[in-house]
Amino acid sequence: MTDTNTGGQGPTPPVSASDRRAGRNRRLRRIAGTLLSLALTLLGLLLVTFIIGRVMPIDPVLKVVGDRATQAQYDAAYQAMGLDQPLVVQFFRYLTEVVTGDFGRSISTGQPVIEDIKHVFPATLELATLGTLIGVSIGVPLGVIAAARRGGIIDQIARVVALVGYSMPIFWLGLMGLLLFYGILGWVGGPGRQGIIYDGMVPHVTGMILVDSLIAGDWAAFRDAFSHIILPASLLGYFSLAYISRMTRSFMLEQLSAEYITTARVKGLSERAVIWRHAFRNISIPLVTVIALSFGSLLEGSVLTEIIFSWPGLGQYITKTLLAGDMNAVLGGTVVVGTCFIGLNLLSDLLYRVLDPRSK
Repeated sequence: MTDTNTGGQGPTPPVSASDRRAGRNRRLRRIAGTLLSLALTLLGLLLVTFIIGRVMPIDPVLKVVGDRATQAQYDAAYQAMGLDQPLVVQFFRYLTEVVTGDFGRSISTGQPVIEDIKHVFPATLELATLGTLIGVSIGVPLGVIAAARRGGIIDQIARVVALVGYSMPIFWLGLMGLLLFYGILGWVGGPGRQGIIYDGMVPHVTGMILVDSLIAGDWAAFRDAFSHIILPASLLGYFSLAYISRMTRSFMLEQLSAEYITTARVKGLSERAVIWRHAFRNISIPLVTVIALSFGSLLEGSVLTEIIFSWPGLGQYITKTLLAGDMNAVLGGTVVVGTCFIGLNLLSDLLYRVLDPRSK
């Protein structure tokens, strides 16, 4: 029988019931803390959107009754909208409505805001998802190779790509892309999600035309939709690539200077194994957070891209309704985008805990 006090590799001592309870309590406290943080963040988001709706120089009552309404009609609508109540009461009413999915009715479309968002959000989701895939598939390998060959030609290219991606105005790149690839070369489809002849031909299942056309087996519609989405998605993917490649390079440089990398090289491991099996494995955890934040940024930051390419997504919807003074639609869209960003942060945090046992 092995003596566990002699310094040998004895059997692992059993975990006591008190240790199990302590571990379970720590996990419960961590879950409770995460849920509380999520609730407070959402509450803060709703408070900010409520305040924005009240300080904007737009009279919501006039948008409903029109500027030719009588004073009696105005007063009746003012009371019906609850604007005569104290701000605290108005906020709790707003909070209750939003929690139940009621963002009010859009003045621009005459439809419930939530129905408008259900219609336009899949277009933004499809565009941002493809843009993120492009950014990840190119940005991660570029960042890894740039770090592995620091100071070389690929590293210089990666740094220039990141610099241009951060500094170049997206609307200018979009216009130049349309002029070159659509107007001159004719390699891609024009503005919009589909050509006129394919509009409405694909059955609506997910709202994402690429997916719906694959489900329907309509390859002609798929090719047409892909030709329209590839340019705006590549544009967003370029900005995502700039951020992801820069962060990947930074993470890799930190790992490649660590002692365990030197030890792995001394042991005779190939450079490929050192880079991809050891260094890259250790950066994959923080890289998940970077990719999630990049995806959230594309969801909320695709407004200019959607306007330039006439992409009927959430960004264009918010812009049009803002210009029309339709605050119900603007605030509803803002809440949805903010909630998606918070959800992505929570998802990245959960994935971090799953992938890194030390954070549990």
